[in-house]
Amino acid sequence: MRHNFPLNTVDAFLVTAKHLNLTRAAKELCLTQGAVSRKISTLEEWLGYALFDRHARGLHLTPQGCALLPELQHAFENLLNVANNACHKSSVIRLKAPTCAMRWLVPKLVQLESRFPEIKVALTTTVEHGVNFKNEPFDAAIIFGKQENTGALLFEEQLTPVISQHLLPDGALMAEELSRYTFLHPTRDRTDWSLWLAQNTDRTPAMNKNQHFDTMDLAISAAIQGFGIAIADATLVAEDLRRGRLVQPFVKRVKTGACYRLAVRPGSENNAGLDAFKEGLLTLSE
Repeated sequence: MRHNFPLNTVDAFLVTAKHLNLTRAAKELCLTQGAVSRKISTLEEWLGYALFDRHARGLHLTPQGCALLPELQHAFENLLNVANNACHKSSVIRLKAPTCAMRWLVPKLVQLESRFPEIKVALTTTVEHGVNFKNEPFDAAIIFGKQENTGALLFEEQLTPVISQHLLPDGALMAEELSRYTFLHPTRDRTDWSLWLAQNTDRTPAMNKNQHFDTMDLAISAAIQGFGIAIADATLVAEDLRRGRLVQPFVKRVKTGACYRLAVRPGSENNAGLDAFKEGLLTLSE
């Protein structure tokens, strides 16, 4: 009866087959040449045939070694994938997200970690709206823009004016009255406000006073503090509207064609922890 398969010899065989040189194989494995040679001998003894022919100029795979190599490579890769996925089940998910999404994202993460304690998220915020998984060490990212084929849809951007309840106690406002307020812009230009005004007013009100911000989150925060009236994404300010920190004086919203999407690192489809995070966040977004 044969002893159990010597699994700890497989890496020595695969690395030696790659280099066909014991010195280079030993260096890659951080072992001595003698230790590598003994591992290969142990595997050959278990199999009952030689895997390498030893020549003065180096090693050559035997016909049996050539036939076994691709099978063992495939099996070893599967084993590593299983082990890697098992490690990631309880690992921290590295998430990148633009600062403009924080008002929406943070409450969702709190809900997510409450419902699924095994999910831990390490959040990195940025003013960037995209991600490059080849060069950045993230497992997932929330991206903003018009990339219709990237990731899973979280929500579409829909713009609407918002203002502090202290500046508008009764919540009523006519479009022609906008000029008396400071216009809070979420970008360095007036694109968002211009888009909404073009579709909701017969005559564009004069923008006599303006403040420009680097992110929508900053413009929203300024509106909450009574600095003026901001143009904001309806989803991002939903909680502020619900709690009365802001009011929405106009019913109409304008879609910009941009949206927020969740992208995950390619090749991580079988990562159970990441799958649970993705499914949970998408469910909370419905």
